[in-house]
Amino acid sequence: MKHVDILIVGGGPAGMAAAITASKYGKTVMLVERDGHLGGQLVKQTHMFFGSEKQQASVRGFDIAKGMVEEIEAIDHIEILKKTTIVGMFEDGVVMAQQREGYFKIKPQAIIVATGAYEKSLAFKGNTLPGVYGAGAVQTLMNLQGIKPGQEVVMVGAGNIGLIVSYQLMQAGVKVNAIVDAAPSIGGYVVHAAKVRRMGVPIYTRYTVKQALGESKVSGAILCQLDDHYQEIEGTEVEVDCDILCVSVGLSPLSELLWQLSCDMTFVGVLGGYVPRVDERNETSVAGVFVAGDVSGIEEASSAMVEGYLTGLHVNEYLGVKEEGLSSLIEEYEEDLRALRSGPVGDKIRQGIAQAKR
Repeated sequence: MKHVDILIVGGGPAGMAAAITASKYGKTVMLVERDGHLGGQLVKQTHMFFGSEKQQASVRGFDIAKGMVEEIEAIDHIEILKKTTIVGMFEDGVVMAQQREGYFKIKPQAIIVATGAYEKSLAFKGNTLPGVYGAGAVQTLMNLQGIKPGQEVVMVGAGNIGLIVSYQLMQAGVKVNAIVDAAPSIGGYVVHAAKVRRMGVPIYTRYTVKQALGESKVSGAILCQLDDHYQEIEGTEVEVDCDILCVSVGLSPLSELLWQLSCDMTFVGVLGGYVPRVDERNETSVAGVFVAGDVSGIEEASSAMVEGYLTGLHVNEYLGVKEEGLSSLIEEYEEDLRALRSGPVGDKIRQGIAQAKR
């Protein structure tokens, strides 16, 4: 049995940020990551971040991850366990972990679940053919493994991820023949859409993919228009050449461990699906179990990191830390988070968060 003050499940942007502030006041921290590296989605992101200098604007995602990993590795009371999967969380506070060598138990005083999210899929004829990818898989191939996934692509989804990955595909020499989105308007930032449009890529709203063509692999796609009720309009089918169909239709919180613990969960569509009900400290209905990042609602990586920093501080509060300056530091991160969620873009996020409060 391993004993630790704070267990953090997930080494992505939220989990790494939480580890940095959770360890700030001398508490022992165990950071568990199922992959062989820390960084999560950040290590795939070659684009520069938006926002303020404090939120590392104009810095590329993989460089942000590198800096955070170096900071974590320099803190001697953070234990990093990679290639480790949390397979069970139980009512008595014991957590079961699995490594290649076998299973072991962890007994933390507090837990931060920062497991992130998984990609949603889309049902259409031929969606199991080789050549149908999620956007995350395409980023992994290109930005981590240096593999060009194909020659021509149809991108399904015009949110930020779909637009950014389309641009990255073009940078890799892949021709983007179309970007389609079922919504009546583009969901991503205008700056991303303008960038791909300037490169001659058509963006079709109120369209979806009806069928992937091909026998043993993708050789094309049939697109069709949708009505106001998102039903296919017969006679609007268009065939487009491609050997890649990249599906980027959103993310859902990866919340299985919270369900296992019987946390109070609620469905909030704008946050990606089922999320835990939390209080103002991001503590779930199970005492001592906190959340940070996309597992509590899908947002941008900048928000996930700030939420991680904030939750790490709240856990210290929960454990009785009364250091001078803790409250003011919490207020500072809360203000940062409010700024990231401000304006029209953040309206839906704020409404969703309000629905998930307990």
